[in-house]
Amino acid sequence: MRERRYSSTSPERLASALFDVAAESGLEGASVREIAKRAGVSIGAVQHHFSTKDEMFVFALRNLVDKLLMRLKAVDHSGDPAQALFSAMSQLLPLDEARSREAHVMAAFAVRAATSPSLAEVRRKTLFTIRTGLSAVLIRIGIPEAETRAALLLATVDGLALDAIGSPALYPSEYLEHALDIQIAMILQGADLLSSVELAS
Repeated sequence: MRERRYSSTSPERLASALFDVAAESGLEGASVREIAKRAGVSIGAVQHHFSTKDEMFVFALRNLVDKLLMRLKAVDHSGDPAQALFSAMSQLLPLDEARSREAHVMAAFAVRAATSPSLAEVRRKTLFTIRTGLSAVLIRIGIPEAETRAALLLATVDGLALDAIGSPALYPSEYLEHALDIQIAMILQGADLLSSVELAS
């Protein structure tokens, strides 16, 4: 009987409502009551699918991450490596309205993950997956220290995204794209740059 009562409500619908709230006002505004209101359902319907708010947050983050990873997986890596890396990493930057909303929500989850082991684990797996994918691209084209360079590229993009959502006037999309181009060029410099670092140390 209970299943029939809440049959019109899905976890995905609630995750979408949570995403909208978080994009506008952060996770602080994502109360069960507000999520229910946004989704057009009762508080009981939310509690039927998620026994705790943290459980709902974890599901919503996984839902967002899955969509992001699907976009990254769709990037064509058969051509120019610089272009492929740009296409992939630009998915993480607030270059348009949709990606700006995603960046706001990802930042909110990152802050929450500091006190939520379950969210921290989702973030850990996500970062590891992206970094591994970047490393594979760099290894395939013979770039030394591929894993370290992949980590640096991902950290740079994360930092740019965070700064851009905090101070959008300082980071228009053209600036972000240029900064990403420069960082990728530095990452791809390969053995020459590594040799310079080794000689200086």
